[in-house]
Amino acid sequence: MSSKELHAQGVAGLARALAAREVSAVETAQHFLARMKTHEALGAFVAVNEDVTLAQARAADAALAAGTAGPLAGVPLAHKDIFVTTDFPTTAGSKMLAGYQSPFDATVVRKLAEAGAVTLGKLSCDEFAMGSANENVAVPAVGQGSATPVRNPWDRTRVPGGSSGGSAAAVAAGLAPAATGTDTGGSIRQPASFCGITGIKPTYGRASRYGMVAFASSLDQAGPMARSAEDCALLLSALAGPDLQRDSTSLDRPAEDYSRDLNASLEGLRIGVPEEFVGEGVAPGVRAALEAALAEYEKLGAKRVTVSLPRTELSIPVYYILAPAEASSNLSRFDGVKFGHRAKDYGDLADMYAKTRAEGFGDEVKRRIMIGTYVLSHGYYDAYYLQAQKVRRMIADDFQRAFAQCDLIAGPVAPTVAWKIGEHGDDPVADYLADIFTLPGSLAGLPGMSLPVGFGEHGMPVGLQLIGNYFGEAKLLNAAHRFQQATDWHQRRPEGF
Repeated sequence: MSSKELHAQGVAGLARALAAREVSAVETAQHFLARMKTHEALGAFVAVNEDVTLAQARAADAALAAGTAGPLAGVPLAHKDIFVTTDFPTTAGSKMLAGYQSPFDATVVRKLAEAGAVTLGKLSCDEFAMGSANENVAVPAVGQGSATPVRNPWDRTRVPGGSSGGSAAAVAAGLAPAATGTDTGGSIRQPASFCGITGIKPTYGRASRYGMVAFASSLDQAGPMARSAEDCALLLSALAGPDLQRDSTSLDRPAEDYSRDLNASLEGLRIGVPEEFVGEGVAPGVRAALEAALAEYEKLGAKRVTVSLPRTELSIPVYYILAPAEASSNLSRFDGVKFGHRAKDYGDLADMYAKTRAEGFGDEVKRRIMIGTYVLSHGYYDAYYLQAQKVRRMIADDFQRAFAQCDLIAGPVAPTVAWKIGEHGDDPVADYLADIFTLPGSLAGLPGMSLPVGFGEHGMPVGLQLIGNYFGEAKLLNAAHRFQQATDWHQRRPEGF
């Protein structure tokens, strides 16, 4: 297999080639490490360790030779820098964790390693996963002297989406065939859409949060990002499953083979399109790509039905009360005492806390901590936090009423394509509003995914969002896979990569 063919392959193709010994794991790892160096200007990677990567590749080759290899043996991938790792530093994109090296691997990292995957490095993300553009980054990328946003491979003047922007950019540019991401309010689906790749957020609790640096514990969920639905199915099968001893939010439900129904017929599948997802505010190019994708599904035998999610607009205020509240609590552990950044000059313990947190956290993280502390404070808890929890329940109920009429829900991932770096400037609300279509599913804890379905304004990729009912990941992946068998949007590559 030629070097050009290597990075043109996805997870499934590489796994087959490695199992057939058409290429070695070491050769594969060396090829991707070289590509990572060539394209350092994208800013996707924040940590690499070639010795570790090649040692893992040699172990994979040995397992393949001995016939004891896992399903992903020798397949290279990279991890969002929100998962702790023993062999690479973990910063969560923040000065607060500069130099931190974990004594253990996150469960998602461990399970993928047990399946035989080889780690290429750690990928840039918004600080503590707070952002929609990968612009809230405080950690320099490999080969760069200062912290800069990750650049979208389709247009380097535009954002890759966030917070898993490094993951999406690396896969789109062919620097890694797959990557892990996390989705709190859309941070797998939105960057997947902006970069023209496939990504899936499973049902809340299907993937362990152990070893994932916490942002909002009732929302955070890990998932894979790759080229195709088939690739995501293989990855999700490896990383999902119960982790009851380590993660109290992990679901006691056996691991699944998510590739089992990939080739099932879509005849009679009811795809619900919420009225609230196709109204004003959706860019014409995004709407056109969405309509073309739905027409393709109808050709494949699916039926389009109109449904309603009447509280869609309320998802933004609800999310930006609940998520900051949980962040305020979770981030209180970063105080400079046991690990991470500590201010150099301080008078007493309280002064050390204050200066450490002022220096260590970026503006967006401080903003969300302050919002969260406010809504949890005495006199405001009942008025804001409790009311938001009640509306969250209503949003989840809206989905159940919709699923009485359909099997899957479809709509745009975001109202627009990727915007210019710096375009939203000092207006964080503009970033918040971009999450309007991904937030409802996150608040309800439902599985959702993005798959590329065309191009919109400025020639930028557009993703179709599919949302399933609880534990409906296999059905989602089947619908996406059949679409990708009939189209080639997921095979398009940005020029120069």
